[in-house]
Amino acid sequence: MLLIGESLNVISKKIGKAFKERDPKPIQEEALFQKEKGMDYIDINLGPAKKDGHELMPWVVETVQEVVDDIPLALDTSNIDAIEAALKVCKQKPIINSIMCRPERYERMIPLAAESGADFVALMWGPDGLPRDENERAALCVELIYAANEAGIENERIWVDGIVTPVNIQQPQLICLMEFQGMLQDIAPGVKSTCGLSNISNGPPVHLRGILNQTYMIMLDKYGMVSVIADPEDDLLIDIAKGNRQDIVDLVHSVMDGEGPDMGSLSKEMQDYVQTVNVILGKTLYSDSWLEI
Repeated sequence: MLLIGESLNVISKKIGKAFKERDPKPIQEEALFQKEKGMDYIDINLGPAKKDGHELMPWVVETVQEVVDDIPLALDTSNIDAIEAALKVCKQKPIINSIMCRPERYERMIPLAAESGADFVALMWGPDGLPRDENERAALCVELIYAANEAGIENERIWVDGIVTPVNIQQPQLICLMEFQGMLQDIAPGVKSTCGLSNISNGPPVHLRGILNQTYMIMLDKYGMVSVIADPEDDLLIDIAKGNRQDIVDLVHSVMDGEGPDMGSLSKEMQDYVQTVNVILGKTLYSDSWLEI
């Protein structure tokens, strides 16, 4: 599983302050940390950046590249002018994160990807917002992939994001995303895939975020997910993604296949993964105390 580091993000108080004050030190420290942790991409997330994104994004890109120029970047902002400006200074081929399935967005942004040679994240967010199920995701995917292909962008440069939702308020959508992920290569052979993994744990208590993120990453991997935008501070998640905890992967996949293990034979760590799979699948009612029951 490829890892895209999520923490160079304007919502971080430290990083947001550094963006605002044009202070390179915290930004470069974070970039070096993500390199040390083995991130395959570094996501630079400015949020809307409506006021000065066209100037800020290329500055951040160059600031990161002063200390880390061998890891490609993901350019993450809804400000199209900021993306356009940053594409001109990227040393490695970046990913544009993201292009929504809305004509007013993709008709302007797809040409940017085509002209620059950048990859892009195809975000399954349509004119009506979040799709209701895997079939609506598939329809949006076909529309966006077709538009990209017409512009000369091959499927291999496209990373489809079916959108992860919080487990505590939109749990059925998590199953829809897995179903969509399983359909993806039939819809658009050769495309890659990614997602904002940490969205699943956005809302639950902090101590539950890690196991939710880790478990869902493993579940998505079973359906062919190629990469996740994830927390570079989660060492166990990184170990799992790099193939160092096959025991956890095998257990999660077996539970997904309906092969319920003897819980009494499992360690507390492994029992927690079984219970978390069942919560994500809707077999157990979500509560903040599901690991204590």
